[in-house]
Formats: sequence, C-alpha cells, structure tokens
Amino acid sequence: MTTQKERIVIIGAGMAGGRIVEEILKRDDTRFEISIIGAEPCATYDRIQLSPVLAGEKTFDQIVTHSQDWYDSNGVKTHFGYWVQSIETAAKHVVLHDGQTIAYDKLILATGSDPIRLPLPGSDLHGVVAFRDLLDVDLMTQAANNGGEAVVIGGGLLGLEAAYGLAKRGMKSTVIHLVDVLMERQLDEAAGRLLEKALLDRGVISVLNAQSEAILGETHVEGLKLKDGRVIPASLLVMAVGIHPHVEPAKSSGLVVERGIVVDDQMRTSDPNIFAIGECAQHRGQCYGLVAPIWDMCRTLADVLTEKNVDSSYAGTQMATRLKVSGVDLYSAGRFSGGEGCEDIVFRDPGRGVYKRIVIKDDKLVGTVLFGEAADGGWYFDLMKKGEDIAPIRDTLIFGQAVTNALAGQDPSDAIAAWPDDTEVCGCNGVSKGQVVASIASGNDTLDKVRGHCKASASCGSCTGIVESLLKCTLGDSFKAQTGPKPVCKCTEHGHAHVRKAIIEQELKTLPDVMQALKWTTPDGCSSCRPALNYYLLCAWPREYKDDPRSRFVNERNHANIQKDGTYSVVPRMWGGLTSAKELRAIADVVDKFNVPMVKVTGGQRLDLFGVKKEDLPAVWADLNAAGMVSGHAYAKALRTVKTCVGSEWCRFGTQDSTGLGVKLEQATWGSYMPHKFKMAVSGCPRNCAEATIKDFGVVCVDSGYELHVGGNAGIHLRGTDLLAKVATEQEALEWGKAFVQLYREDAWYLERTAPWIERVGLQFVKDRLAEPEMRAALVARFLESQAVYQVDPWAEHAPKSEPAKVFSPLADLREGFTQPEPAE
Repeated sequence: MTTQKERIVIIGAGMAGGRIVEEILKRDDTRFEISIIGAEPCATYDRIQLSPVLAGEKTFDQIVTHSQDWYDSNGVKTHFGYWVQSIETAAKHVVLHDGQTIAYDKLILATGSDPIRLPLPGSDLHGVVAFRDLLDVDLMTQAANNGGEAVVIGGGLLGLEAAYGLAKRGMKSTVIHLVDVLMERQLDEAAGRLLEKALLDRGVISVLNAQSEAILGETHVEGLKLKDGRVIPASLLVMAVGIHPHVEPAKSSGLVVERGIVVDDQMRTSDPNIFAIGECAQHRGQCYGLVAPIWDMCRTLADVLTEKNVDSSYAGTQMATRLKVSGVDLYSAGRFSGGEGCEDIVFRDPGRGVYKRIVIKDDKLVGTVLFGEAADGGWYFDLMKKGEDIAPIRDTLIFGQAVTNALAGQDPSDAIAAWPDDTEVCGCNGVSKGQVVASIASGNDTLDKVRGHCKASASCGSCTGIVESLLKCTLGDSFKAQTGPKPVCKCTEHGHAHVRKAIIEQELKTLPDVMQALKWTTPDGCSSCRPALNYYLLCAWPREYKDDPRSRFVNERNHANIQKDGTYSVVPRMWGGLTSAKELRAIADVVDKFNVPMVKVTGGQRLDLFGVKKEDLPAVWADLNAAGMVSGHAYAKALRTVKTCVGSEWCRFGTQDSTGLGVKLEQATWGSYMPHKFKMAVSGCPRNCAEATIKDFGVVCVDSGYELHVGGNAGIHLRGTDLLAKVATEQEALEWGKAFVQLYREDAWYLERTAPWIERVGLQFVKDRLAEPEMRAALVARFLESQAVYQVDPWAEHAPKSEPAKVFSPLADLREGFTQPEPAE
C-alpha cells in the first residue's frame, strides 16, 4: 500500500521559495510532494545579482539559482507565470488566476515585497520604472540602449546600484536623495562623502537634500522637478525608495497581517498549517529586506517541517550591507553610528580613499563601517555576532585580521581553520564554514566546484579569499590556487587564449570536438562558452565551420534589436553615412506600410526604425533589399558603422576624400564577425569632425596622407585611440585597416573590445605584426577568405524569395571596384 506524501505548496518562486525547497530536500527528499508557484515566467534567480546584470557584468543565466531542470530533476511541480487569486484555508487549497486549484497540507508564503512608488504627478508616464525584478532590468537596459539621461530617486543601496548600472550602460546618471548622506542607514557622514566621490568617478552624479515634486512629460518622462524649482532632465526615471511586504492574498484569507504577515519563531502564521518566510514575513515586529534573514528563516522552517529539529527557532538576524558597484569596496554592519557608552576607532587614508571605523562598547565590537578596504568585513561581523571580548586585540583591531593575527604570531589561514563550523562564510547565500569544508571533503577541490556545489562566494565574491583559505587548509599541498588566465566559463578550466590555440593546433572544427578534446565539464556547454566557441571556430575555419544559430544571442538570431515592448528595431546600412532619394523613399514606404512608430537618426549616421513587429521583419527586409539596402548589423558582434565627414569633396578644410575612403572601408569589412562590436570613422582633416580618435579603427586625413588610429572607445570609460601608423595612400590605409581587423579577430577574446585588448597585449604587439609587410599581407589574405564566406546579407537570406534582392544601391563613383555578392536565390 502506497502512503500518500504530504503536500507542500509554496507561493513565491523567488530566492526564499527556491531556498526553502532546497533546504527541505536536503533534509528529506522522499517525504513530500512539493509544488511551487511563481508570478514571473522564469525559474528562480538571485535577485541581489540583478545589479551586475543591469551593469552588464553578468548575464541572466549566470544568476539563475534553481533552473527548471533542477526543479524537474528533484520532482518539484512548478507553476511559473501564475499568480494566486485566493487561499481557501478551510478547504486547504489555493486558487490560481486561471481558476485551477492546488491542494496543500502545509502552505508556505514566500511572496516577497513590492517596490514603493511615490505618488508624484507624472508617476504613470512611460519611462518611469522600479528596480525590483528581471522585467525592470530589461526595461532599463532597453532604455539605456537608446541613450539619454537617467534619474534615480533614492540614494540607498538599490538606488545607487541602479544608477551605477545605467551609467555603465552609457546613460548620464543622477541620483536624487532626500537627506545629505548617501546610504545614511548604513554609512556615517565620512564614508558617505567618500562614496559620493567614488560614484562621481564612475559617472553617477549625486543631488542631496533634494525633494522630488513632479515628474515632467506628456506621454513619456522628460524630467524631474524638485521642490526648490530645479529640473533634472530624464528619459528614464527609476524609483528606488523602498519596499513593502507583499501580503495579498494572505490578508484576504484572514491571516493576521500588520506591516507583514505575522509569524512566530518557527515561521508559523496565525493558521497552524500556513508559514511565511522572507520579506513578506513580520517576526517580532520586524520585517527584513536583505538576504541573510531569508536563509536563517529557511533553515528554521525546514527543520520544523521535516521534524529534524522540532525545537528549531528563529531569533532574528544581525545584518551587514555590501554595495555591488564595481571598484567600490564598501561594508557596514551593526551600530556604526555609535551611541551612549560607545567608543570609536577610526583610520583614514585620503590618498588611497580608505576609511575604516569600528565602534566598541564594553569591550565588545558593536559596529563597523569600511570603505576602500572591506576584506575584513566578515571577520568584524563574526566578532560582533559572537560578542567576543576584543580587549586583547584592541590595539590592532582597526588594522584588520591579517595584521592582528601576524602580531599574535598566527597565520591567517590557521585562524580561519580554527573557526567554529557554524561561522558564516558567505552572507549572500548563508553558507557556513562547516558546509564549505564538507563540500571540499566530498570532492569539490577547486573554487568553481565549491561555488557550484554549496554556492559559497558565487554571488558578490567578497568571501572568495576565505573559501580559498579553507581549500588550502582542507586539501593541504594538493590544493592548487587558480593562476593564470580566467577560464572561458565554469564548464572548463581553460582560458580564452588556450582554447583558441587548441582549436588551431588540434584542428578542432566543431563545438563537440572542442568540448571533448578540452574535457568540458558540461557536455553541451553554457550560454557563456557556446557563443565564444562558435565565434572562435568560424574565425579559425571559415570555409569548414558552419555557423551555429543556437550559439548566438537572440538579436543575432533574429537579425534585429529586440526592444522592451517585444518589438524590434531595424537599421539598414548606409555606406559611410551616405544615402539617396531612392533609399529614403524606401524607408518612408516601410514606415507607412508597417506603421513603424518611430524613426531616429543614430550616432553612426544611419536611420533606425523602432517598433517593427517580429512577424513583419522578413517583409520589411524584403522591401529595403529591393531598394538596394542591406542589414546594418546593429545587433551583431561585427562591424557596425563607418562614420565620415564630407572631406575634400565639399569641405574647405578637407585634405582627402574621407567619405569615399569610409565607404570603401565599410564595403570591405561589413558582415565580418568579430569578438565584439566594431566601429570605424574617417575624418577629412585634423579637426576630426567624424570623431575618428574614439573609434576601434579611425583614419585622420592630413596633407601628407593618412594617420591610422586604433583602440578608441566612446562608452562610459572614454579611451582615446593610439596612433598606429602614418601611410601615404588610400590603398595603404585600406590594407592596414583590413589587417588590423583580422589581427583583432584572431587574437582578442570573445566580448573583448579593441580598447581592453590593446591594453592587454600592448600597442607594440599590434605595431610589430602590422608593420611587417609579409605578415600584414597574410592577415589581409585571411580576412578576405573569411569575407568570401561570411559577407552575405542575412536580411536577403531570410526575406521572402518572390523577388531577388538587389543588394546595393548605385553610388558608383564612391563604390567603384567593390565586388558585389550574388543576390540571394
């Protein structure tokens, strides 16, 4: 006779929902039938890592904590993209929005919280968003892709991370904060001022003591008006002013709700069969908004439900704060502002931007603020939690753990080894020292393996040093710390350079060949390595390798840029910024025919058609092809544009035919897949109207010929070009340009722009290879071989075949000598 399993239903598939499933299964993986319901259509991801995703430092796949495959393999029933209409406590089932019911024996509410939206005039305008979930990040990313100015209301943790992410995406970013210190709940005034300066260095302007009055605009946000009359321009406005627990439908089902869903020390609500965890729960009068309490609550509840420890209870959580802004090392915990009976010890080094403050009361550490050097945050936090007597180390405490241990004659690694097993190592994921050691003992002998197994250091990475020390202590001499290049991804230990070299030397010509030869740990790779390997293979073997569409990003697969509303933007190529009446008529006809809502002139001297429906893309391409226009590859890791000025043909200052050279450069190099996007420009004189000295490859025409510049970047981290060479003829400029493109294609790592590539390998490396005529000619030959295969218009390939596409419009005087590809059949 089969015993029916107890039914556990979890409402909320966020961090708390995913973690409670994991904790239950860890204790007992056979007793329960578990169902999880989530309003978002995707599986569980690490919400605190949305900031690096917004900043472009991580992808969504890298922050998924519990994938659909994970739930499936553990027998958990998922209902993603559903929300709960009501909880019927008498019948013990929940009703979803589509009417279906799910019965439960035990119900867990992990509904999280909602962002607070200020009731300002104009708050309902398009372009006003919160910063809470993946959809918000998508909306902000799409807005950033269009450029403009971003305003973030709220100078707390989340607001600053949003402002930094948008600044890194290229927007002018301003934070509006009500008080005179950023993150005033976590920082004292001195640290707040240092943070303000550090953010300014990263493109974020802080406006303090400022109260918002109204959001300006007709249909879309155009600015924010402050109480003092100032107006801050904005094409995007982010509200990051706090959160409140999401208590519906708990409230409507009759559970006791105050600010949050009231729970006892075992996370039980007023109904004995219903529990609440995470940001929606109110425990001992307090609601928590950080991740550490979630892990503590989940551990307690899992003990209670599985009866592994029926006396387990939650007593609250001491919390620490760390800012996720690249290059800003900040940490605070406890009573950092001091108070009656407290003493401060302060260390300042303005030259290095370092500030440390520890607060002591009755020979106990009760608070700390660290800026500039925050590696000791975890150590200080552990001292606070344990309430240890710090009198014996008071004189050295401000200098951190390493100095304190060294003066006591103790190796830092030995000190970490002596920590109790319950010492928390990873605050982001709630992993203790004992769990890390157990993970290592079970065979996870590298940092990445430990991260994959128990998640220690897998989020913000601040505890990486501690995890490596535990690896060293546990494995002894057999531990080999990661040295040399960073691996391509977690599927391999090999770096990009090694992989590229192996592909050539071992004649590896398919993705499976590479993964098998280099012993990939994941048989089919991941979203990080597949696009990289796909590029490396097509670069190495252009005639033998067949491009793999599955290993390309969605924009590259659809040959257009997806926008926040699900429509696409289409950018036809305009050679060197030139166009004709025929092309303009074709664009106007497309706009009318397909009701394209917006047409915008781009910075690369082209026209961008916004709001094209996915199903209309092939027909749009066909109409543009018929006028001789090809894809502008605005979506691709490839040549984007060649910007030109009018040069000697029209300008009285022009020294050479910059427009003609720009067209020839673009016609020679378009369609060339590269490690990252690639931009060029040709200026007709040293006045540099085409901005050639901030491009990947730029030409400045002078009386004596052409100055060739490389490695420029006009993004948030502005980098001027380096002078590569001076040549006398247009033909030489074209030859050097093709050779430089091919050298970059063959040597750079995937997703590495020319600026960081040149800084990594050195300008002399580039000069040495291009200055040698035979080597330069060989690079050009390999480039032309690749172009013979890949210089094909994807729009023509995928457009309806009723009419052959005419690939180019006839600007014959500027395009003379260009070999036209065969039209698509």
